[in-house]
Amino acid sequence: MLIYAFRSLFAGQGLDIASLIMQLLAVFVIIFLVLPLHEFAHGLIAYKLGDRTAKNQGRLTLNPMASLDPMGSLMILLFGIGWARPVPINPSNFKKPKRDMAFTALAGPVSNLLAALVGALLLNVVLLTLGSLNASFIQALLIFFEYFVSINVMLAVFNLLPIPPLDGSRIVSAFLSDRAAYKYYQYQNYITMALFFLLLLGVLDTPLYFLRSIVGNGIYWLARLPFMAFL
Repeated sequence: MLIYAFRSLFAGQGLDIASLIMQLLAVFVIIFLVLPLHEFAHGLIAYKLGDRTAKNQGRLTLNPMASLDPMGSLMILLFGIGWARPVPINPSNFKKPKRDMAFTALAGPVSNLLAALVGALLLNVVLLTLGSLNASFIQALLIFFEYFVSINVMLAVFNLLPIPPLDGSRIVSAFLSDRAAYKYYQYQNYITMALFFLLLLGVLDTPLYFLRSIVGNGIYWLARLPFMAFL
């Protein structure tokens, strides 16, 4: 399950119409391109490691309709918290279930980090090649790519938290005994509800934004490397 807090997009921070449009456009790109990419990455790695469940159910695809969750998308637009339809995975098909499940779980956040890097690279291309165009148009493009990068980084950071049912919990469980892993997931439903509650209250905002800042700075640093001689 994918969850992300976009509340800052709709917090009434004195944004002009063009900025708001670019932010909303970034959200729609996330819903129709990035969330399906995240789920596709899970399914692809699972397939490579021996689990054909997603392939057999027609979920090994980038078609957004396959991953679109209407309620999850609506929640993103209205309240800033949403999800895509999880790709089906059967760990019993893996040769080494714990290890392979960890790799499968990691694939989703990695896809978000790669998407963020692409967005940061395109932002630098805009700065380098389109400087002579209308300033308002350039500013709008920069806002779009900045939010695109920010959202992807937050998706990666959030899903790597070692909290069930997030991807990070699947990675941590690879290092636990079967008994410890069972205890780890025993109260998953309650933990999920508590996680939603904490997100709605904004309790997790500060640590999440701190982690997003660290990872985001690293993404922008990597994206600047090919352009150091020009920027």
